[in-house]
Amino acid sequence: MPRIALTREVSDAIARCELTHIARQPIDVRRARAQHAEYEAALRELGCRVERVPAAPEFPDAVFVEDAAIVFSELAVIARPGASSRRGETESVARALSAYRRVVPIREPGTLDGGDVLVAGRTAFVGRSTRTNDAGIEQLRRAVSPLGYTVVPIPVTGCLHLKSAVTEVADGVLVFQPDWVAADFFRGFEAIPVAAGELYGANALRIGDRVIYPAGFPKTAEQLAERLADRAVSLRLVEADELAKAEGAVTCCSLVFDA
Repeated sequence: MPRIALTREVSDAIARCELTHIARQPIDVRRARAQHAEYEAALRELGCRVERVPAAPEFPDAVFVEDAAIVFSELAVIARPGASSRRGETESVARALSAYRRVVPIREPGTLDGGDVLVAGRTAFVGRSTRTNDAGIEQLRRAVSPLGYTVVPIPVTGCLHLKSAVTEVADGVLVFQPDWVAADFFRGFEAIPVAAGELYGANALRIGDRVIYPAGFPKTAEQLAERLADRAVSLRLVEADELAKAEGAVTCCSLVFDA
C-alpha cells in the first residue's frame, strides 16, 4: 500500500502570511523553496509518494497544507481554518483527498485547523486555540466518534497550534513543550520535554520508524535520538528555519497517509 504525502509549493506571497505569536521578519522565498524541496526529498527518502496539490499563489499560507484537512484511515475531515484569509485553501486539498477518502467538511460556525489535531492511535487530541473553536471540535467528534475515535479537547496557549506544542515520535511517545501544554493531558504516554532554550522544538513529523525533525534544535534532537534508539526509531534532520518565520514547522508542510 503506497504512502502518500500531499504537499504544495511555497507561494510568492508568503511574506504576507498570517502571524499570531511571532514578529514578522523578511522571508527569503528562494531559500524557503530550497528548504521545502529538501523536505520533499526527505519524504521520498522515507518511502512517501509526494503528490503536489495545485499551486495557490493567491494564498500566502498555502504551503501549510496540514491545516486544510485531517486524514484518518476511514475518512478525511476538511478543515475550516480559523483565519478567514485561509479558507480558500481547502477546496483543492479536498479534491486531492477525495481520490483516496470520503471527505467530511467542517461547517460554519465551526473553525478547525489541521495543525490543532494530533491523532495518536484511536485518540484525537484537539487544541482549543485561536484557530479552532468548540463548534469545530464538536463537528470533528461527530464525524469520527462512530469510527471508534475518542476526541480530547486541550487548551492551547502561547503558540499557534496544538502541534506546535506536542507531536508523536513513536508509539506511545510524545515530544512536548511544557511551557505551552501540560503532560497531564497525555497520561499513558511517555512525554519527552524539549531541551532548554529550544522553545519551538516540539514539532516533529513521524513516518513509520523515522522522524523528520528540524536541524535548528540540536539539543532536543540529541535527546530524542537517545530516547528513541532502543525503539529502532531514528531522526531525519532537515533545515526548516525559513518557513518557521511564517509560523510553520515540519508537520505543517504535508498531509501523510496510507492510500
